[in-house]
Amino acid sequence: MKLWNNLIWLVKGLTVFALVGPSGTGKSFRSKLIAQKYNIDLIIDDGLLIQDEKILAGRSAKREKTFLGAVRIALFDDKDHRDEIAKHLQKINFKNILILGTSEKMVNKIALRLQLPAPSKIIKIEDIATQEEIDIAIRSRRIEGKHVIPVPSIEVRRSYPQIFYDKIKIFLTRNKKIDNAEKYPDKVFEKSVVRPEFSKNGKVEISEAALSQMLLHCVLEYDSHIRIKKITIKSDTKGYKFTILIDVPFGTQLTGKIHQLQKYVIENIERYTGILVEEVNIIIDKITMEGPVRRE
Repeated sequence: MKLWNNLIWLVKGLTVFALVGPSGTGKSFRSKLIAQKYNIDLIIDDGLLIQDEKILAGRSAKREKTFLGAVRIALFDDKDHRDEIAKHLQKINFKNILILGTSEKMVNKIALRLQLPAPSKIIKIEDIATQEEIDIAIRSRRIEGKHVIPVPSIEVRRSYPQIFYDKIKIFLTRNKKIDNAEKYPDKVFEKSVVRPEFSKNGKVEISEAALSQMLLHCVLEYDSHIRIKKITIKSDTKGYKFTILIDVPFGTQLTGKIHQLQKYVIENIERYTGILVEEVNIIIDKITMEGPVRRE
């Protein structure tokens, strides 16, 4: 049966693409970029079959109440679910399809279950996104629980209003490396940001006193010579903003390392509290002439 299906798709000239990367690294966000570059007709993402920014069939894994349930939907474990997608694929004409997954093993399993050939071109998230972009995506997933579905908000609001969170717009320019590029003019694509049921843990609230102590500890752990004069903490619906006023003893090599200190504070506060840190502003009030202050 598998050999027969592969032969049918071969005759039709089908090419299966795959975009792989760990969960939360921005695959759904960048799927349209890949689709435009390779003139891909269909996208398989987290249990959904998507064409021309519309959901054709399937169930979104992001609707599930548990993480395990989401994984089963994404892998098309349910026979009725995968049969629904397979039947749609048999009815429509297409030459290229993109499957998103966390690994090559996953995309191969999805292709097999949907009666498609194994992907012939596998693209890794590291090939199309910088490490900084990947880190930002992971941070947003870990702290805020935000996921992306590569269709306009009207599609998600209609099918999954309970998980809709926000929308984003991306401006894609014509890729001149594509054959017949003039057929694909510059265009604005909209993507939907959702918060699945399994990631709605609520906002973490921490007292200012506790955060102040943690900030004090982070800064002094980074450089025990720094004297903290004042800490200001502000929060809104998105996260926390910290302003730290410090004195630095003459001879302390900190002035050129402020960015590293900011990064150190953000990483440690987020890791140990689960809150989102929007900003860390470090202000050097003065450079003192006294010797370095040692703290226990």
